[in-house]
Amino acid sequence: MIKTLFAAAGAASLLAAGAASAQTAPAPAPAPAHDHHAADHQAAHPTIDSTIEALVADPATKAVLDKHLPGIDRHPAYAQFKGMTLRQVAPFSQGNITDAKIAAIDTDLKAIPAA
Repeated sequence: MIKTLFAAAGAASLLAAGAASAQTAPAPAPAPAHDHHAADHQAAHPTIDSTIEALVADPATKAVLDKHLPGIDRHPAYAQFKGMTLRQVAPFSQGNITDAKIAAIDTDLKAIPAA
């Protein structure tokens, strides 16, 4: 069931990418001012807005994913969704990745000490 879901997520991301390439991209928004401490942490570790692949590649953030979503990197459709963020995959997860779970993962990611 989840396998089909993530296959759909992969297909949806490919469709979205194709549709996006057919449109003119809007000018990027100016970068918001950042708290230096937060910017240092973001440079040290992936964040909730990073791809799942980036979260899995960092041992500290992978431990957080393993706590909340054990085995996500061994999922049969991992190759299809690894380039997406948790928020992007959530609608296709049949309730396995909820807003509450994303918030908990975000809290744990922010608690990781900078390297």
